[in-house]
Amino acid sequence: MSAQQDAARLLVRTLEAEGVEYVFGIPGEENIHFVNALNESPIRYVLVRHEQGAAFMAEIYGRLTGKAGVASATLGPGAINLQLGVADATTNSTPVVAISAQVGLDRIYKESHQIVDLVSLFRPITKWAELAPRAEALPEMVRKAFKTAQTERPGAVYLAIPEDVESARVPAGLAPLPVNVVRPQEPSPSQVARAADVLALARRPIVLAGHGATRHRASEALVHLSERLGLPVATTFNGKGVFPDDHRNALGAVGFMRHDYVNFGFDEADVLITVGYELQEFDPVKINPSGDKKIIHIHPSPAEVDDHYAVEVGIQGDIPRSLYALADATHRRFDVNGTGRRIRELMRAELAEGATEDGFPLSPRRIVADVRAAMGREDIVLADTGAVKMWMARMYPTYEPNTLLVSNGLSSMGFAVPGAIAAKLAHPDRKVLAATGDGAFLMNSQELETAVRENLPITVLIWDDSAYGLIEWKMDLELGRSSHIKFGNPDFVKYAESFGAHGYRVESAADLLPTLRKALADDGVSVVTVPVDYSHNLALTDKLGELTDPF
Repeated sequence: MSAQQDAARLLVRTLEAEGVEYVFGIPGEENIHFVNALNESPIRYVLVRHEQGAAFMAEIYGRLTGKAGVASATLGPGAINLQLGVADATTNSTPVVAISAQVGLDRIYKESHQIVDLVSLFRPITKWAELAPRAEALPEMVRKAFKTAQTERPGAVYLAIPEDVESARVPAGLAPLPVNVVRPQEPSPSQVARAADVLALARRPIVLAGHGATRHRASEALVHLSERLGLPVATTFNGKGVFPDDHRNALGAVGFMRHDYVNFGFDEADVLITVGYELQEFDPVKINPSGDKKIIHIHPSPAEVDDHYAVEVGIQGDIPRSLYALADATHRRFDVNGTGRRIRELMRAELAEGATEDGFPLSPRRIVADVRAAMGREDIVLADTGAVKMWMARMYPTYEPNTLLVSNGLSSMGFAVPGAIAAKLAHPDRKVLAATGDGAFLMNSQELETAVRENLPITVLIWDDSAYGLIEWKMDLELGRSSHIKFGNPDFVKYAESFGAHGYRVESAADLLPTLRKALADDGVSVVTVPVDYSHNLALTDKLGELTDPF
C-alpha cells in the first residue's frame, strides 16, 4: 500500500509554497483538521472575533503587501460572514484568497443541515469561485487561486473545501505546484508613440493616478514623467500618496462630493493621462462631463467602457515602464503649474486654519491637522467609510503610497479596526491609526480583543457624533432635513478598558494632539474618542457649491 498524507496538511503545504504568512479566521467543526495542521506550520493563524473582520484583515494585508491575504471560515454562516470583506477586496482590486469549509460530498446534493450553495453566493463578488471536488485537486486549485487573485486586475477568489475532502488521505508524493510569477508586460512602442502624438498637440494635459499606480509601485516613474514634461498630477482617494502632496506639481485628490478645488484643474484640461485609474474609484463624468477630453489610459488592463471615458490611446502594460517610455517619447514641456500652485495654496491654507480652530466639540479640520502632525511620513492611517473618509481623503496630506487607506470601491463601513491589525502585521515598524466614526467603529469593535491578544500596538481614533454623520450630511444637502441617523454610544473609554486596551477621552481642542502622541507611543492598543462638530460639513459643501472660480 502506498504512503499517504493528510489532505489538510497538503492544503497547508500549498499555502506555505505561496509564501503565506498569516491566515485570519475562526475555526469550525468542519475545518478542524486544517486549523490543526497549521500548528505544525510557520504560517500564523490569527484568531478573530468575526469572519467579516478576518476578510478585512486579509484585504488590507493584500493591499499593503501585494500578496494575497488569506481568510478562513467554517461552512454556512461563517462563510457568509466573509462576504462583505471579500466583495470589498474585489471592488478595491486587492488580492484575497478566501477559504471555507463545506458540507461533505456525501450529502451536498440534498437538503441537509447547514447546506448553502456557497460557490454560487461568492461567484458574483470574486474573480473565481469553486468547490474542491477531491483532495487530489488541492495543489492545482490553490495555485490557480493565488495566481488569479494576484494578477491584474487583482481581486478576491473563493475556495470551498468539503468536510470529507479536508479529512481525506492522499498520496504522500502529492505536492504543491511551483509558483510561476507573471512577468510585467512591456508597453507597445506604437501605442506610446500615438500617446506622444496626442501630447504634442495638447494645450493643458493633466495626470490622474489611481489605485493601480500604487499597486505597481509607480511613484518614482510618475514623478519622473511629471517633472520631465511639467505635468500636474492629481490622485484618486485610493491613489493617495503615490504622488507626494508636497511635490510642486501635486494637485491633491479628487473624489469629494462637490466640485472641489482640484476639479477646476480638470475643467481646464484638454487631455487626461490616467495612470492605474479604475472607474469604480471615481466616476469619470465628474472630470469629463462633456466627454470631450482626449484620454490616454495607462494600465495593465484595458479600460472599462463608459460614455465619459472614451479612450483616445490605451497603453496596456507595466505602468512604470509605460511612464518612462512616454516621458522619453514626448519632446515638449508644458507650463501648467500655475493652477496647481494655487490649488495647493488653497488646501494648505485650509489645513493651517484647521490647526488653529479651538472649538469644542472639535472641527473636522482640526482633527485632520492634528492627526497629520502626530503621524510620520510613512505611518499608516486607515480612514473608515463615512464623513471621516470625506474629510481625511480630501485634506490629509500624504507623501508615500498606502499611507492613507480608504475603501472607495465598495465603500464598506467597519474595515478600519480589523484593517489596522493587518497593517501592523504587514508593517510592524510603522505607527498605525484607525480613524473611524462611532457608527463604523461599533460594527467591528470586537476586534479590539484580537489586537490586545495579539499584542499589536494600534491606535483607534473615534470621531464621536452619536450619528451616521455622512448620511446626515447627504440628507441635509438633498432633503433639507435628516432623520433616523441618531443613536446612543457606550462610554468608549470604559469600553476600551474592558478589552484590556488604553482608553482616552479628548476634553478640548488643545487636548487632541498630545493625547494622540501619547496613545501612539503606548505599548499596546489605545482608543481615543474625540467629539466632532459636523456642522462644518454643510459649511464646506455650501462653500464649494458656490465656487465658480476659486482663484
